[in-house]
Amino acid sequence: MSDLDIVTASAADLAAVLDFWQAAAEGTSISDDLPGVERLHARDPRSLLLAFRGGELVGTVIAGFDGWRCHLYRLAVHPGHRRQGIGTALLAAAEERFSALGGRRADAMVLDRNLRAHAAWEAAGYHPEDRWTRWVKPLNG
Repeated sequence: MSDLDIVTASAADLAAVLDFWQAAAEGTSISDDLPGVERLHARDPRSLLLAFRGGELVGTVIAGFDGWRCHLYRLAVHPGHRRQGIGTALLAAAEERFSALGGRRADAMVLDRNLRAHAAWEAAGYHPEDRWTRWVKPLNG
């Protein structure tokens, strides 16, 4: 896929990424706002990977590593560009990042109701973890 460029997001890309997620991502997150993605970028500027084709943003993934675990969020491909290997290329770039940082296993946040995503993650070699469920608590402030 030589016409696909995968780069790390710059601060100037962040507003466009939020707009992209509105069109391409399933569901919303408590951090889907400019302050949220700015905090991500300030904390780990290489974690947000963007796929461009012909200058157009066509895919994203957050590849976060906290020093202990490798976490994948917001794998999204524009609906008009799906099934062209963009998600696969983004995951390969994320996994390369994790390997370079010493990561041993990646996990992904995938909505239970997003059955199309389940098939894509499974095709990429991921599977649901049967031994636990994610527990959350919103924090104030």
